[in-house]
Amino acid sequence: MWLNDSSQGPCFRPTNITLEERRLIASPWFSASFCFVGLASNLLALSVLAGARHGGSHARSSFLTFLCGLVLTDFLGLLVTGAIVVSQHAMLFDWHAVDPSCRLCHFMGVVMVFFGLCPLLLGTAMASERYLGITRPFSRPATSSHRRAWATVALVWAAALGLGLLPLLGLGQYTVQYPGSWCFLTLGARPGDAAFGLLFALLGSFSVGLSFLLNTVSVATLCRVYHGREAAQQRPRDGEVEMMVQLLGIMVVASVCWMPLLVFIAQTVLRTPPVMSPEGQLPRATEKQLLIYLRVATWNQILDPWVYILFRRAVLRRLQPRLSARPRQLSLRPQLPRGSVVQ
Repeated sequence: MWLNDSSQGPCFRPTNITLEERRLIASPWFSASFCFVGLASNLLALSVLAGARHGGSHARSSFLTFLCGLVLTDFLGLLVTGAIVVSQHAMLFDWHAVDPSCRLCHFMGVVMVFFGLCPLLLGTAMASERYLGITRPFSRPATSSHRRAWATVALVWAAALGLGLLPLLGLGQYTVQYPGSWCFLTLGARPGDAAFGLLFALLGSFSVGLSFLLNTVSVATLCRVYHGREAAQQRPRDGEVEMMVQLLGIMVVASVCWMPLLVFIAQTVLRTPPVMSPEGQLPRATEKQLLIYLRVATWNQILDPWVYILFRRAVLRRLQPRLSARPRQLSLRPQLPRGSVVQ
């Protein structure tokens, strides 16, 4: 509860924005078009994934399962958040009148954190799977890779949901954000708000950093196999190169879209003196920056499916014909010399 008005719900802060300003900032056509393009892109990627999952190696099946979980998460995130934001922009409803108990705001806050963290955590899970598949090809049983991948996706969903529920349990709080069309964590200096903001920012940054480290090692291993003495026997298959290219694309998109917001959250909650006033009001410049960084982060849900659509093997072969000239039966797994007998 803020100092300015004890009669308001816990999710309301002073924003000092007029209805005319909200009309200029919150365009229902832009939001609806943005959501439509994102939903159509993810549906297209899901349809392509459905056709690609038939056959193939266990490693590719596991990777495609992670991709399916990522695209499905992005689709649901755009669908749920877009429905709320587009409705608010179209009707310009007064959040105080529509949601005085803050239930809708709390729901949207949980959804924003959940669908924000899931792509970053799933990117880390995919990087870990490829790291083990490339550097430790015999370390895991191949027969359970598909079930293990879905179990990992479910674990990521559970972890992100658990983190999103923390403000409802007392750590931090969700509040209506400028220009009054969405809810998110509070960038305040209160211990709970600062702790939750830092937890969200550090976990997201750690996921991006770990993905970068694991992908770097995986790419270095692929390059070493390509140019090593045993390259003729252990050259990576086209599918392994394809998965690595797609994973690098997902990592770059996540880094570009999310790191500005994560860094901004950490800087804001740690700033001295506090940016937020005791009444819960943020400077207009800070509110506008948060809105811009949030919109940039939302592009992640649109670009993720296009990384898979554009970086498939069929597209890569058109760009680099040499990919179709290599024997496909060769892989990273060490091969026994001809004529050798296993004792």
